[in-house]
Amino acid sequence: MSIQTLYQQLEQSLALGNSAAIVSAYHANGGVDKRLLTIDDEQAWARLKELEADPATQTEGPVAHRFEKDGTLALVEHYNSKPRFIILGAGHIALALAPIAKAADFEVLVYDDRASFANRQNFPDVDEIICDGFDQVFTRIPLRASDYVVIVTRGHKHDADCLRGILAGVEPAYTGMIGSKRRVAIVREQLCAEGYDAARIERTHSPIGLRIGAVTPFEIAVAILAEVIEVKRIERAEARYSTCDPAIAAELARRGDDFDAMITIFSTQGSVPIECGAKLAMTYAGVIAGTIGGGCSEGEAMTVARELINSETHTDTTGSSTAPSRSDASEGKTSWRIHTVDMSDSAEEDGMVCGGTMRVVVEEML
Repeated sequence: MSIQTLYQQLEQSLALGNSAAIVSAYHANGGVDKRLLTIDDEQAWARLKELEADPATQTEGPVAHRFEKDGTLALVEHYNSKPRFIILGAGHIALALAPIAKAADFEVLVYDDRASFANRQNFPDVDEIICDGFDQVFTRIPLRASDYVVIVTRGHKHDADCLRGILAGVEPAYTGMIGSKRRVAIVREQLCAEGYDAARIERTHSPIGLRIGAVTPFEIAVAILAEVIEVKRIERAEARYSTCDPAIAAELARRGDDFDAMITIFSTQGSVPIECGAKLAMTYAGVIAGTIGGGCSEGEAMTVARELINSETHTDTTGSSTAPSRSDASEGKTSWRIHTVDMSDSAEEDGMVCGGTMRVVVEEML
């Protein structure tokens, strides 16, 4: 499977809202095996979690790695789809909430039954606008477990329609409903009487938002977004949303076959310009996509990549091992090297803040 095909499959998985991981085995003979795992494959995902929980495995952000006894480097790169922020109701609160949710790196959807409210003039920057009845909302937007749903309609009848749809399907990461205590109580009592899960109803955040004394639509929007972020980062744990760079993944899905080499940061120490999981794809001539931090460190790693492309042997540039020529590797595999970028000396000379080290795996894309 080519790199481009692999990342196309990753993009397809993320488009469905799935969590996924690219698992690479860099073998001592110079070959590389890559595969895509998704959370839907429960058995494989469970084995992956066992590997990551092993004390021999080192995890930094969205990347986990370990060295096997035979010299193989096992590398796991996690990707998560951008969480969706679904705003049900397109009134004053939604007008204030949509742009700040977008700025917080959510995929923002706005839904309302009034075309005069749910339109591009009012919401120029959101990802999707749907105008339809509130009783149809979740036939139009199938819910995902990673969704954040905010109910800010103009009346408790519509609130109840929205909440019915939520309670009938997959439970999203967050459900919040605006309204006074009386309005909220009416909706809850009505839905409990209809036989909906009382525990799920109680997990609805309502009245909505953190208590910050919000009065204006903008202040209410800030309170709502703050509560959503609290759920996302604290209750549901930051690590679940840690993800490798989606931009370079999209670029590799689009034109991965155009590149000659790929460089991935899998370990860091000290102050570095960019975190684990950052990736750069390049042609021999120097056309690049992505970054591993720029500057001299990036140039150094690119030089190693060019040497690898020209080389007939696989060598760990840390000096720990050599291996047979890449002609001995299986057809369609890549040859690779590990390289350590030490920025301590250059950082001091150039007056830069960053002065740590990065370990990168450099692989030829044959």
